[in-house]
Amino acid sequence: MKIFKSGSNNKGVVIFVAILSISVIFGLLGYGMNRTDKEYFGSSDNQFNFSHSYVGKIFVEGKIEEGASNNIKSSSGSYDHKWTLSQIDAMMENDNNKGIFMVVNSPGGTVSASDELYLKLEEYKNKTKRPVYAYFRNMAASGGYYISADANKIIANRNCWTGSIGVTIGSLYDATELLNNIGVKSVTITSGPNKAMGNISSKLTDEQVAIFQSLVDEAYEQFLSIVSAGRNIDVETLKPIADGRIYTAKQALSAGLIDAILTESEAEALMLKSENLAGVDIESIKLEKEPSLMDILLSKSYKDTASEIFEKAAGLIEEQGRFKVTYMSPIEK
Repeated sequence: MKIFKSGSNNKGVVIFVAILSISVIFGLLGYGMNRTDKEYFGSSDNQFNFSHSYVGKIFVEGKIEEGASNNIKSSSGSYDHKWTLSQIDAMMENDNNKGIFMVVNSPGGTVSASDELYLKLEEYKNKTKRPVYAYFRNMAASGGYYISADANKIIANRNCWTGSIGVTIGSLYDATELLNNIGVKSVTITSGPNKAMGNISSKLTDEQVAIFQSLVDEAYEQFLSIVSAGRNIDVETLKPIADGRIYTAKQALSAGLIDAILTESEAEALMLKSENLAGVDIESIKLEKEPSLMDILLSKSYKDTASEIFEKAAGLIEEQGRFKVTYMSPIEK
């Protein structure tokens, strides 16, 4: 019988295996790094050039935010702002396109991204004179409603939640007393008294509260004007409806915020019939991203609960003192 003793030979084997493993890992990473960003993260410039008459079915799913969703943590179904805008531009230039059927499943998003998408759809309508229909799936709240306000018709699934017409800047925390109690002192160097307003280590003054409120109020007035014009409801009648509350599909229909409650296929049929588009196909225009090498290598780590908790904690630290004015529902369905 052969007996293996621990010693230099076994150590050599361990070292060899370790070096080989590291070489393989770096080889794979090197392969990924040598690819272009487009290959590495998945292509995002797909163009859908149909040779027949069609209605473009676009999807706004998830939070409406600026930038592309082509990072290692995103899924193929998440909203890609730049890509969506580019597809609307492409449809504007395509004579075969006869309209847009927009599927919305979103709790909202940033003020700027929501407004940019709204304006792009308005540009499409004005330039082409073609219809835009919005269909609300599970949720179309706040920014999700904002982008749809000027649609020719808004149709919702019977289980949809919508509304949440309003603006939030998030919660502002004053931790000065807590920090004093545990003996933590901080000094923030700024160019003016309001430069670091909202910092948890400084008390929020009445003036700073008023400044934050003015940001929210201006964005809210813009939201009201968008809905008032799109739904043909005067602002004073709209204000009690647009107090931030979430509506069921039935409640939204009663309030005049939507036009009908139908299934998605029924809504598509309604558009084709109402707009005299018999025989026209409804073609899905959706970004399907291939998983990248980094997606595959890191997929398990991002599913790890401890890792997710750490990331959220790190995000809170990173965002400390920075705030987004958003058209975002406080509840996600």
